[in-house]
Amino acid sequence: MKTIFYPEAERGHNDIGWLKANFSFSFASYYNPEKMNFGALRVLNDDIIAAGRGFGSHPHDNMEIITIPLKGGLEHKDSMGNTGVINAGEVQVMSAGTGVYHSEYNASHKEAANTLQIWLFPKERNIQPRYDQMNFKDRFKLNELTTLISPQKSEDTLWINQDATFSMGEFEAGQTINYDIKTQGNGAYVFVLDGVVKINSQVLNKKDALGVYDTSSLTIITEEPSRFLIIDVPMS
Repeated sequence: MKTIFYPEAERGHNDIGWLKANFSFSFASYYNPEKMNFGALRVLNDDIIAAGRGFGSHPHDNMEIITIPLKGGLEHKDSMGNTGVINAGEVQVMSAGTGVYHSEYNASHKEAANTLQIWLFPKERNIQPRYDQMNFKDRFKLNELTTLISPQKSEDTLWINQDATFSMGEFEAGQTINYDIKTQGNGAYVFVLDGVVKINSQVLNKKDALGVYDTSSLTIITEEPSRFLIIDVPMS
């Protein structure tokens, strides 16, 4: 087993007033040659967006884009004709493929929203763009991981154009979670949303992350009540 520790204190930051962005990997004005990607995982932005503000229409292509609201909601509109609001407890996926324009605004005019925007390199390039979202609020169970995204089409999860699996869970203190890598050769990027966990003797606090690879499984121990996201991605 090999690991890469990504401490919260080393994330990049950008504060432009209405947007307070935290970058796990090089993005926009933040550049760190040692933090370009973890396998197919290229971007993990932890954004706080002011009430009523957001990102105007802008293009993407050949990227798998996943949005996970942690607090509040985002109003989405794209060039494929999709419009709507995605709220905390829901997940949105968009395969940009040959190209798509979209905009995202905080749906509330009173409170800030906190969202994760995640980009993965695609398995195949230049596919037809597609969009989907799903509500997981009633599927989350304490002390269990819930699969949000998988490589295969399923009624229970979203799917994307990559051999990647996203899982999230909230756990009490003192829990031991044994996680098996879903696709051979993949690694797992574990991002702590709340609490304190330990993986292979490495302690992770809130917004710390650990990339784990060259292994078929890993064990996560919760030292406090904790919530975390596991992104299981190809390493090559």
